Amino acid sequence: MAVTLDWLGCATFRLNIHDLVVFLDAYIDRVPSAAPTGIAVDDIKRADWIVVGHSHFDHVYGAERIAKATGATIIGSYETVRVMEAMGVPLNQLMPVAGGERVQLAKDVVVHVYPSQHSCVWTNPVMPASDQVCLGDLGVLYQEQQERFAELWNRLQSAGAEVLVHLTASNQGARGDGGALVYLFETAEGSLLFQDTSGHWSGIFHNLRPDVAILAAAGRGNIDGEPIQGTLAQFVARQADLLRPGEIILSHHDNWLPGFSQAVNVSPIRSELKRWVPKTTLVEMEYLASHPIFRD
Repeated sequence: MAVTLDWLGCATFRLNIHDLVVFLDAYIDRVPSAAPTGIAVDDIKRADWIVVGHSHFDHVYGAERIAKATGATIIGSYETVRVMEAMGVPLNQLMPVAGGERVQLAKDVVVHVYPSQHSCVWTNPVMPASDQVCLGDLGVLYQEQQERFAELWNRLQSAGAEVLVHLTASNQGARGDGGALVYLFETAEGSLLFQDTSGHWSGIFHNLRPDVAILAAAGRGNIDGEPIQGTLAQFVARQADLLRPGEIILSHHDNWLPGFSQAVNVSPIRSELKRWVPKTTLVEMEYLASHPIFRD
């Protein structure tokens, strides 16, 4: 049986490694006006593990219901674990990590956890297009970043009645992103990197060589704590140049919350990848596509 990957919308995937089922994030139920993915949280009947990249609602909302229904163990930041415990997930199904841990998921499957960075959502009132050049915003103090983020959150809440209802339902009381994480899965067939927000530490990515990389493509990229001076497409390509995977799969690039998000134009990303990493293949997945990975 092949190792397969299903995209469930936003940055959520289902990784099937033979008889092991691992959810990468868990945000599945979204606003009715978003394009249907063909699956809902209540449809999930099998999960062994759920790894969560960070604590924002569009990544962790739904993990509590999947864990309760299936008995899956949730791996995530200490903030993610705090939120999940508050949502009623038993402590024996929660595994807090901060980066540096190696967790055995099955006999031949280990996941490495690495600290990461969240995208610089505080820099732009509206998510920039993938080919929009963004400059400046360097050296901004954390307090000002938080003030700008609060302004962005206020705008999000005024994006319409449908969005407001969804934000209310999905509000689990997370205090920020909880510290973004990236995961590197090692299997007998190959390795897979999972990133759910556009940020990284260059020193960490420079030493990783996944066969397949899921890279977030939304917002303004964060490189070592500072916003990229350039475009989102260039940010994705620079990450690919550090990692040199055989395949890249994008995440977080669909219009998951109409009124706030927008579908990312992949063409500039494709062009930059051809320039930076011509031997890497960009795989453009559809929802529930069941894409086989490690085929070679």
